[in-house]
Amino acid sequence: MQDLKISKKKPSFPITDKLHEYLSRYNRDIEIPIFYDDLLRFQGSVVVYDKDDKDTLWIRVYYNDYEREEIDLSLKKVYTILHSDGNESTIPFLNVDAIDYCTFGNSKPFRIKIRNILNDNYTYFYIKTADASRIYGLELEHMLSPYNLNFLVYKNTLIEEHIAGIPGDEFIKNMLPNCSKSEKSQIAKEFVKFNERCMIRLLGDMRSYNYVIVPTHDFDHVVYNIRAIDFDQQSYEGKFNIYRPQFFKENLKMVDIVSESFQKFSIDQYKIEERSILVKRLKSFNVRVNKLLDCMLSDSISKEENIDLLKMKIFDYTQDVKFKRCKNMGQILKAALEFLVRNYEDVNLKRP
Repeated sequence: MQDLKISKKKPSFPITDKLHEYLSRYNRDIEIPIFYDDLLRFQGSVVVYDKDDKDTLWIRVYYNDYEREEIDLSLKKVYTILHSDGNESTIPFLNVDAIDYCTFGNSKPFRIKIRNILNDNYTYFYIKTADASRIYGLELEHMLSPYNLNFLVYKNTLIEEHIAGIPGDEFIKNMLPNCSKSEKSQIAKEFVKFNERCMIRLLGDMRSYNYVIVPTHDFDHVVYNIRAIDFDQQSYEGKFNIYRPQFFKENLKMVDIVSESFQKFSIDQYKIEERSILVKRLKSFNVRVNKLLDCMLSDSISKEENIDLLKMKIFDYTQDVKFKRCKNMGQILKAALEFLVRNYEDVNLKRP
């Protein structure tokens, strides 16, 4: 499989006033006591290794004593805002166990580990630079996928809750070979639906390390779901296949189990199911989706050459002339969702 090439460094796009208004309307834009830039003042770091002593590409950072106390308190407050109503009565029972910084990828996030000292339960959240395209991706995931997302934005800082699951690359390498035939069939079904969902909503770069596998025990078997965890490449790239996980070499084994498990008719069936579910979600979130698309229509989150390339590729795929008239990524996504609503009951099964 030929590897897809994506932009080495996607720029971070500022949040427009219109998008800020949208976020405020839906309680996403909330004042927080710490900014991303505050965490960049760390004094040193150590490498974080996994259980096999491999470099995770995260470093554990530390701060001067006089700054650490203030930072810890601010992070505890952020946790209460993100997961509760901001009530500070629980702060004495919280501890910041670790602040990790990722040296890999576009967003360079901080990962915060918060532990409840009364029972040793812990959770993570992430602090990143607010990027408009990523926020569009998070909102679209919240409305058009089966999963709700919890995140906050304040000025140039983005707070995201942790999405639990087994990293896709780790699952494919260590767990997929041991799955039963029926489990592989169920995973294959989920991958077909995940692939279709990413393509329709233009979420790009879903390599195996950008999504997680979530196993759920149900009576006498395990149900596997696939969740995206990285939304940097929402509606940015010009190559259409960037938005189709099946074309990344990191997902080759997932593609193989799809071809081993299903005939083309079954694959088409699951694609139709996912399109139908997406239309139902669009109708459920009709007002909110339209308000988000209005923000995208007046926003610039990609390069002109990417827009021109993508709209013509999607025109070739759909033969819908509306795509030729698109001037930005917001218009392309809106045209794609409108095409979906018009055609989900009359899908041409001959299309690849």
